[in-house]
Amino acid sequence: NGLLKEATGATLAIHPADAETLKNPMQSLLAFTGKLKPSPPPDMLVNEGDIIKAGSLELEVIHTPGHTPGGISLKVGSNLFTGDSLFAGSIGRTDFPGGSYKTLIESIVRKLLRYPDATIIYPGHGPSSTIGEERKYNPFLS
Repeated sequence: NGLLKEATGATLAIHPADAETLKNPMQSLLAFTGKLKPSPPPDMLVNEGDIIKAGSLELEVIHTPGHTPGGISLKVGSNLFTGDSLFAGSIGRTDFPGGSYKTLIESIVRKLLRYPDATIIYPGHGPSSTIGEERKYNPFLS
C-alpha cells in the first residue's frame, strides 16, 4: 500500500471492520509473504452505500463480508468489482482469520445476485464473468 500511494498519490480506503489489519502484518497475513512492514493508515473509511469519486467515476460501496469482515465490492455503472468475494466459477477463501463461509454466501446472494444477469463482474484476480453466469454455473451458489 505504501509503495502504491507513493507512486500514484492514491487514496487508501478500507471498511472499518478491516482497518486494524493494516497495522499488523500477522493479522493481514503479510508476514507470510515476507513483507513485515505494515501498511500506512487509511486515508478514509468506507461503509455500505458510500460513494467514492475517482475522476469522473462514482464507485458505490457494497459491504460484502465473508472473505474478511470488512470485505467490499464496488459498483461502477452496470459493473461490479467484486474483489475476493465472487470469482468466475468460485468464491473467496474463508479460512483466514475473520473469514466466514456462511457470511460470504449470504453477502453474495443478498447483495450481488440482486443485480441483473447482464451485470459484468470483475473479481480481484482471474477472469471476468457476469451475474447470470455465476447464478447459473457457480458451484458454490447452486
